[in-house]
Amino acid sequence: MEKDTVLEVNNLSVTFDSEEVLRGISFSVKRGEALAIIGPNGAGKTVLFRALLGLIPYEGEIRWQEKIRIGYVPQKFLLDRSVPLTVQEFFLLKSPHFWFPPGSFLEHLEHELKLVGLSQQILSRPLGELSGGELQRILVSWAMLDHPDVLLFDEPTAGIDLGGEETIYNVMHRLQDERGTTVLLISHDLNVVYRHAQNVLCLNRRMVCHGSPQEVLNPEELIKVYGEGGFYHHIDTNSH
Repeated sequence: MEKDTVLEVNNLSVTFDSEEVLRGISFSVKRGEALAIIGPNGAGKTVLFRALLGLIPYEGEIRWQEKIRIGYVPQKFLLDRSVPLTVQEFFLLKSPHFWFPPGSFLEHLEHELKLVGLSQQILSRPLGELSGGELQRILVSWAMLDHPDVLLFDEPTAGIDLGGEETIYNVMHRLQDERGTTVLLISHDLNVVYRHAQNVLCLNRRMVCHGSPQEVLNPEELIKVYGEGGFYHHIDTNSH
């Protein structure tokens, strides 16, 4: 593995109940890069993330750089809204001093919340009373709290309004620029992919294409991914 490579995947395949969900996936990711993963529903995008996190069995090779720290923002977070847990208590689950957190932890937490456009006032609110957009921003802050080397975003702006969506992607850029954070991003919005990713991996149970947004996000390649007449967002390249 090269020094600036944080992830190498070679001939990755995943099978569920004799059904091959992913087959022969190979790619690498460099430090500080934003790799977007696109494809139709059922293409295996979230399955790929689960394999990268070691949550499901797979065949092939996944090699992370040694001592890498990984943060993960899931597409869906199943929350029992009857549990009386405040936002601060939720974050304190990451603190080594759960009931008596040091002031530095709370200062750090407030900084991470500010990055995603939230104030410290949200810390006293019950987790179950947050809107979908607020909860998603909390999950992004949770993933960033330990300053991971790599962040895996599975549709990170689902349920967030346009202003909040822009905040999340600006945070992604800031993390890349200031911390050298590597980002793996699943998105159905190809305008977002065009604007924010350095490389794109196209999946439809197999690797259909891999390259820069300029190379991949064109009608000829997208037909290979989504099929003739398949749905994909129009990309306004004149706006970039």
